[in-house]
Amino acid sequence: MYRELDEQALAVSCSKGDRMAGEELYRRYAAKVFTLCRRYTDNPDDAKDLMQETLIQALDKIATYRYSGKGSLYGWISRIAINLALNQIRRKRWKTVPLDDRRRDDIPEPTEEEMEAIPQEKLLEWIARLPDVRKAVFNLYCIDGYSHKEIAEMLKISEKGSAGMLAKARKQLKEEINRYLKDTEQ
Repeated sequence: MYRELDEQALAVSCSKGDRMAGEELYRRYAAKVFTLCRRYTDNPDDAKDLMQETLIQALDKIATYRYSGKGSLYGWISRIAINLALNQIRRKRWKTVPLDDRRRDDIPEPTEEEMEAIPQEKLLEWIARLPDVRKAVFNLYCIDGYSHKEIAEMLKISEKGSAGMLAKARKQLKEEINRYLKDTEQ
């Protein structure tokens, strides 16, 4: 019965305290939320904890959810997950990020064909190794589609700081990509 519910009906059932509806919400969204949380943390156990906390908060606050079309429930839940991940980053002492020298980024952009040759697992591994703030900015801007203004507000940094972190993250990723491509040519 619960598997057939659309997201609006599922949210209404959850808001009424229906335990089975809550289990269905968990079943539908746990894997997606875990994948989202994994992008913001190096540790799978931390990502699992974030996922659990996200879904608990979603169930606690489900009465505040307003349906705005198909996919809006996951969008609402993903904002909870992102906020929790960013709070975790802020709570931890941000890893010290060495200041890059002020040289111009002259690392060539990889071609589309080169990018297609790189396994997705490698890209995710490189993103996971970015320092916390760079990783957060990269994920928020490139994957989640937030603007630098929004990112600056979320992370309590300047817009220029957000743009600078994104540039450094991209530079670091280009270095990894170029190193990988060079190694696989040999």
